Amino acid sequence: MSSRSAHQRRHLSSSPFNAEPTPQEIEHFTAGDRVTHDRYGVGTVLEDSGATVTVSFGSERVRIASPFTKLTKL
Repeated sequence: MSSRSAHQRRHLSSSPFNAEPTPQEIEHFTAGDRVTHDRYGVGTVLEDSGATVTVSFGSERVRIASPFTKLTKL
């Protein structure tokens, strides 16, 4: 039995299985940015520490981890 090398597999367009997703660029936020979140609504960025963002949604403060898929800059 032969072992496969650690190279990336080729995806056939006719394959019924999904291809590996391509990496997306992670959006960067700065303090004061107005944002919207799918669950919490509209808010303001308080702090950006690279891997997490702290956002104020009115009376609630939420720390959101990267990747920010549900967070959109307005």
